[in-house]
Amino acid sequence: NHRGRLRGCIGSLEPSQPLASAVAQSAYSAAFRDPRFAPLQAYELDEISIEISVLYGMEPLPASSRGELLATLQPERDGLLLQEGQRRATFLPHVWRQLPDPEVFLDHLLNKAGLPIGYWSHSLTSFRYQTLAISEAASAPPYSV
Repeated sequence: NHRGRLRGCIGSLEPSQPLASAVAQSAYSAAFRDPRFAPLQAYELDEISIEISVLYGMEPLPASSRGELLATLQPERDGLLLQEGQRRATFLPHVWRQLPDPEVFLDHLLNKAGLPIGYWSHSLTSFRYQTLAISEAASAPPYSV
């Protein structure tokens, strides 16, 4: 985050390496390889804060309708992963802070996946998960030894 706004976010939905290695690789990728942002510059470092979200409890969220999916979501607790064919997108639970209305949350996630707003299909799969979020404040003093 830069001044409280997203500055990069890259990670993995499935474990493929030890957590420490995954965190280091994801942090580097978020800073320098997120295609939505220019690579991080040295002058930004004083205003950057880091948040690590460790996903857990990924479970299918079967729903036979959009309304049923919306009714089962737990705002501010659930992260949501949607997949339709090769299209896939996720929102971490903290995205609820910016999109607190479940309808709006779902529509933005569908849009992120490249699907139309209001989209529903019986082949759309959804999964919910929670996160353990670890963060630092941008104004935290550097550690001293």
